[in-house]
Amino acid sequence: MRSMEEWLYRTPSAFRGKRLFRLGLAANYGIDEPGVRAAMDRGVNLFLWTLRAPGLAAPLREALRGRRDRVAVIGYSLIGWFGWGVRRGAEGLLKDLRTDYLDVLLLGWLGVTAAWTSATERELVHLRESGKVGAIGVSIHNRVRAGRLAAQSPLDLLMLRYNAAHPGAERDVFPHRRDGRPTILAYTATAWRRLLRPRRGWDGPPMTAGDCYRFQLSSPHVDLALTGPANRAQLEENLDALSRGPLAPEEDERFRAFGRVVHG
Repeated sequence: MRSMEEWLYRTPSAFRGKRLFRLGLAANYGIDEPGVRAAMDRGVNLFLWTLRAPGLAAPLREALRGRRDRVAVIGYSLIGWFGWGVRRGAEGLLKDLRTDYLDVLLLGWLGVTAAWTSATERELVHLRESGKVGAIGVSIHNRVRAGRLAAQSPLDLLMLRYNAAHPGAERDVFPHRRDGRPTILAYTATAWRRLLRPRRGWDGPPMTAGDCYRFQLSSPHVDLALTGPANRAQLEENLDALSRGPLAPEEDERFRAFGRVVHG
C-alpha cells in the first residue's frame, strides 16, 4: 500500500525529475489570483498555462523567477495544424510567460485543433531538442489513436479524458504504455459536472468533485490530474479530498456503477 506521500506526489517521466503534486491547476475556469496563490501555498506546483487564465499570470511568473526547478508548466497551444504553427504557438507561450522553457508543450485536442503530421512531429521534436521545451505532448479524445501514439510515437505525455463515466482508456490506452511512458495526465474528472448531479435510476448520492479526482489518481496508470476550480472554495474542497487517499475497493465499485448510469 502506498504511503500518503507516495499518493500525493509523483516524479513523472516527462518532467526532468521534478517531484510534482499530483493535482495540477488549470486556471481558465474562473479562479482568481488569490486562489492561485492559495493553491501554491498548499503545494500545487503543476500548472496548465494558456492565454485565457488571467488569475494565473502574475503568481506563476513570480514562482518561475524564484523556484523554476520546483515548478512545472504545461504550455497549451491551439496552433497546431502546421509545423510553423507549432513553433509560433510555443514562442508565444514562452514570451507571454517570460520564461526560457516550458516543461511540456501540449498540442490541444489532436484531430480538431491540432494535427499529427510529419511536419508537426518534426517541429515538436526540434523544440524539445533545442531546449525550449522539456517534453512534448498532446490532448486527445480518440482513445484508439491515443493507444497507437502511446506505443509508437516520440510523445512524452498524453492528456486524456478519464473518469468514472469514461474509463475506456483502461482498455484502449493504458496497456500500450511501457516503463511509465508516456506520462498520463487525466482531465474532465467530473465529466463536465455530469458526475456531480443526482441521476434517475440511482438510489445513492452522486459523486463529489473530490471523489472524481480520487478516482482518476487511484489508477496505477494515471500520473497526474488537472483540476479547474471556479473559486478558492472549490479548490480547497478538491485538495482536502485527496487527504482521504486512494479509493477503497468498495468505493471504486460504487463509482464505476454510478458512472455507467451517467454514461447511459
